[in-house]
Amino acid sequence: MHRKVPMLAQLTISNFAIVRELEIDFQPGMTAITGETGAGKSIAIDAL
Repeated sequence: MHRKVPMLAQLTISNFAIVRELEIDFQPGMTAITGETGAGKSIAIDAL
């Protein structure tokens, strides 16, 4: 028996930490968030 598991499709961040406005659309499958130091990766994760 297979169960459908809800997946995150979109993340919208407004006025959080140093982010004024950000919208991230996630595609089915695995998503990797990469970037240089100070790019905001941890802020996006903290917003979740």
